[in-house]
Amino acid sequence: FMADWRNGEQRDIDPELMDILWSIQMKARQFGTFEVISAYRSPATNELLRGRSNGVAKKSQHIPGKAIDVRMRGLDTAKLRDIALELQLGGVGYYAKSDFVHIDTGRVRRW
Repeated sequence: FMADWRNGEQRDIDPELMDILWSIQMKARQFGTFEVISAYRSPATNELLRGRSNGVAKKSQHIPGKAIDVRMRGLDTAKLRDIALELQLGGVGYYAKSDFVHIDTGRVRRW
């Protein structure tokens, strides 16, 4: 379920990513289902998306399996973002219009 849904390519996901999601659940005291918008993204898919949007990084953390875009049932997406930021465990991007949060295991940063 975390493969590139456009072409079926798969890659191992960084286990630290799962640790971050678990930490978010613990801090939020919420155990709703995470809805995965995007996880692994193949280089071909990343290039396709870069052609459609200037918000897609050339060296996206999705390509090496170090990023996930999610929302959590029962938890406001802005609250999910705030908790991820408080944890300081990697990158956090907030996409209010699309109602999801990007979380990755790269350096701590936000957008």
